[in-house]
Amino acid sequence: MPAISFVLALVVALLRGRPFAPRLLDWLLLLPIGVGYTWAGIFHVFFPDIAAQSIGWQVSPFEFEIGVADMAIGITAIISFWQRLPFKAAVVVYIVLFNLGVTVGHLRDAMAGNFAANNFGLLLVITIAEMVLLPLLLYLTARDRREPL
Repeated sequence: MPAISFVLALVVALLRGRPFAPRLLDWLLLLPIGVGYTWAGIFHVFFPDIAAQSIGWQVSPFEFEIGVADMAIGITAIISFWQRLPFKAAVVVYIVLFNLGVTVGHLRDAMAGNFAANNFGLLLVITIAEMVLLPLLLYLTARDRREPL
C-alpha cells in the first residue's frame, strides 16, 4: 500500500495543472501519508497480530498507542490536503520527526537481524524519501507562492 500510494501521488501530481512542487506536496500528504498512516493505524489497533508480524515484532500493548498515533497523523494529513500552507507545514514537521524516529528504530532492528519486509525494505526507503521530499516540497511551495510558513 505505501509504495502504490507513493507512486500514485507522483503520477497524479505529474498529470495536474498547478506547479509541480505544491501538487506533489498535496498528493503525498493525502495518499501515502494520509491514507497510508490511517491504514497502518487501523492495522496496529484492530489487527495487531498482522501488523506486528509484518515488521518482525511481537504484539505489544504499544501496538494500540502507535496505531492511534498513526491514525491521528493520517487523518490530519488528509485534512491538510484542503488547508493552507502553515497547516501543511505543521503536518510536515511532525512527519519528518516521526519518520526520523521510525528510521532509527527500524535500522536498529535490522542491525539486530530483523529484515522483515515492513521493517527493512521498500517501506523504509519510502519513509526516508518522505523525510527528505516533504520539507523540500514545502520550501519550494512557500518560495514559489512567496507565502510565509
